[in-house]
Amino acid sequence: MTDTHKGQCFCGAVEIEVTGEPAGMGYCHCESCRSWSAGPVNAFTLWNPTSVRIVKGEEHVRQFNKTANSDRKWCDKCGGHLMAGHPGLGLTDVYAAVIPSVTFTPGIHVNYAETVLRMKDGLPKMKDFPSEFGGSGETVPE
Repeated sequence: MTDTHKGQCFCGAVEIEVTGEPAGMGYCHCESCRSWSAGPVNAFTLWNPTSVRIVKGEEHVRQFNKTANSDRKWCDKCGGHLMAGHPGLGLTDVYAAVIPSVTFTPGIHVNYAETVLRMKDGLPKMKDFPSEFGGSGETVPE
């Protein structure tokens, strides 16, 4: 049986569903994610794009591309952030807070060289990204 989890934007006008298991979970410390999330770190869950569906309110979903690496999406009624497509990775980041029934089990920190919030949790701290995702593959001290 396949797990399905539902989530929504801040006001509930947009509802999404994710099905199956995420490809990965972790924290991003880059300046773009910090600025977008208005927080010191962004908790991500990565999914195959075919596992993510907007089930209500698609007409309220807007998109912004600061770079070609991220298609950030939000609700135009409340401004609630929903997800970001990462075309180069072939994955969609559904922000962990949007799908509260998914047990968040982070496995990695990315872009830790840019961190403003040190997190001593024993997880690998990547300078940028793992090499299989186009990064240096270098880790940095916790």
